[in-house]
Amino acid sequence: MLAIRMQRNGRTHYPTYRIVVQESQRHPLSGRVVAEVGNYNPATKALTLDREKVEKYLSNGAQPSSRVAFILKKNGVKLPKWYKEPAAKKAVAKHADKLRKNQPKEETPAEEAPAGATEAATETPAE
Repeated sequence: MLAIRMQRNGRTHYPTYRIVVQESQRHPLSGRVVAEVGNYNPATKALTLDREKVEKYLSNGAQPSSRVAFILKKNGVKLPKWYKEPAAKKAVAKHADKLRKNQPKEETPAEEAPAGATEAATETPAE
């Protein structure tokens, strides 16, 4: 099965990506690429894309990765009906009961606490 994915190249701390079509069982860096269909630079958001090749491979059953599908959709390439978008991930706290926002609030009357504190402070020096 073919996959449309991003292949990283560029230099340290400045990645650029090739959008390639390759066997899904191969590692992205193996170098065995069926076709190169575009380039993407995340620093400048520059994208060059051969739309005809992309649509040809999608119509023949190539499966885009989630990130490539997002980029293709953003740039107006229509994805096939069989493509299923990945489910959105939800962050779940491991110990939600220990979070401060989930603790019961302590009710302290705002008017009584400062007034009682000032009276107690004035009485102790007088003794």
